[in-house]
Amino acid sequence: MSINCYQPQQHSATMTQNSTSERTIKLADYLFARLGQLGIQSVFGVPGDYNLRLLDFVEPSGLNWIGTCNELNGAYAADGYARINGLGALITTFGVGELSAINGIAGAYAEKAPVIHIVGTPSRALQDSRTLVHHTFADGEYRRFAAMHAQVTVAQANLIDPRTAAEQIDSTLQQALIHSRPVYLQVPDDMVDVMIPASNLEAKKIQVPPTPRLKYETSILTTVLERIYSAQRPLIFVDGESRALDILPQVDELVKITGWPTWTSTFGKGLVNEQLDNVYGFYAANYGSEPETAYFDSADLVIVLGPHYSNTNTLGYTTIPKQEVSISFSGTAIQIGKDTHRDYSIQQFLTQLLESLDSTRIPKITGPPKPQVDFNHITKSDAITQDDFYRFVDRLFREGDIVATETGTASYGGRTFRLPPRTRMFGAVTWLSIGYMLPACLGAALAQQETNKYKPVNGTGQGKGRLFLFIGDGSLQMTVQEISTMIREKLDIVLFIINNAGYTIERAIHGRKQAYNDIAPWRHLQALSFFGGDEEEAARNNFSARTFGELEEVLQSERIQQGSGLRIIEVFMGREDCQGLLRTLMNTQIAQDAQQLR
Repeated sequence: MSINCYQPQQHSATMTQNSTSERTIKLADYLFARLGQLGIQSVFGVPGDYNLRLLDFVEPSGLNWIGTCNELNGAYAADGYARINGLGALITTFGVGELSAINGIAGAYAEKAPVIHIVGTPSRALQDSRTLVHHTFADGEYRRFAAMHAQVTVAQANLIDPRTAAEQIDSTLQQALIHSRPVYLQVPDDMVDVMIPASNLEAKKIQVPPTPRLKYETSILTTVLERIYSAQRPLIFVDGESRALDILPQVDELVKITGWPTWTSTFGKGLVNEQLDNVYGFYAANYGSEPETAYFDSADLVIVLGPHYSNTNTLGYTTIPKQEVSISFSGTAIQIGKDTHRDYSIQQFLTQLLESLDSTRIPKITGPPKPQVDFNHITKSDAITQDDFYRFVDRLFREGDIVATETGTASYGGRTFRLPPRTRMFGAVTWLSIGYMLPACLGAALAQQETNKYKPVNGTGQGKGRLFLFIGDGSLQMTVQEISTMIREKLDIVLFIINNAGYTIERAIHGRKQAYNDIAPWRHLQALSFFGGDEEEAARNNFSARTFGELEEVLQSERIQQGSGLRIIEVFMGREDCQGLLRTLMNTQIAQDAQQLR
């Protein structure tokens, strides 16, 4: 990823020229110009007294300020924005604000979302004199919060010297691009309008540096090609770090040119076109179809793209391909069996691989049969169940949409969605901070609206894409305030609230009858009006369903099919209804409880 040369805007602060003929610019203007060059159009955050002067520069720089209800939600929103846009930005105040946000920054670090966390800090004079001010521990120590963030960001900078500030900003932002992880910038209150050199804005692009060509690269390419040509039962496995590697075009071409059976992890779902005949979607191991599992287990070559082998992304490590038959592309390394070859640009290597492939020598493979889905067993009066709900509603999705599932039963059910082409999906993967997805969808939907990145290109669809979020009633209570921001920003979001009376995922893990897994019941269909929506509009955009017949009516509604803005659909399900691994865990508890009653 690279930037375009900076062009001063009419509303931006004017550059000045000092006695040595070197052009200068205010630090805040420089920083926000760099964000704009990197494709960021909106910045999230919350005002606080140590960042107020910095915030004065946001909108004059051409960026949009998106104030969130708290800093944690702002971090989640910047994370979601980054996953769609490529980079996201957050501004908080010193101490209380940045610590409120740090959980969201940690999640972005774990799942490789490049968020630029900018913190307004007390002036250099206050820090140097160790003055006892608010938002500190009243002991004169100002560096603790930066030390905390050093554990969850890949680069940090404290902008205290005008001579080095520009280089510090550029270097820190570059690290976000290189590693696709958060970075941390501190801007003291008295540095906001200090003049710094402006020359880099035009002369120096911020981009991922090229990887030097390795002298043994040709031999590795030859090895990979020969493995491809000699395979008899090959497959492709797409995981979520393919997004961070910026290799999705290469992945798409490889899936198409080989025609080989292709599966994804949870993290990788939505990164390949599931409408292709050879794409099977999420690989569920023992919870999927037996023919798929048999093929996967007996493969003699697995091309693994962007692996992320956490326990939750691999169904307890059951979906990890066998190492001895795998060629894995991750970070800057290519692993062939047990041998690791380092210092590669994976993007460049895959491009070269695709250019070198002899299509006449690629084995023609027929994968296992795909399971057929039908709803003949469902009647209109049947209560809505987890097993059938997700495939029942995925007819709503169309090219250009984004689909998101929150931690809980939705994250398991959403794995069964069948997605249209050019439809992005992201769900709970590894960090699993309950409540993350609602604010993250605020950010993702905003990025979708700004860039039209996933707008249909073939004349189908209805203009700009929409976002569908599936979230449980328990998770919703964590971050529900951002519904107000979604309404204010006029985002096109369909929000499915799964009302199963509490934390069903926790009930499945432990304590199915315990009160700590209960929540206070809410009137969800009053949320739109309570959080600032027009009363009449809110009434038209509220829906609920307890049976499949009622759900069918909702799905056919004109407001859902063609409407705009935020729409809420409350869907009622059983408090112990779940599927997949969660069902296994729940059944184990039920059996144990029954045994104790004997």
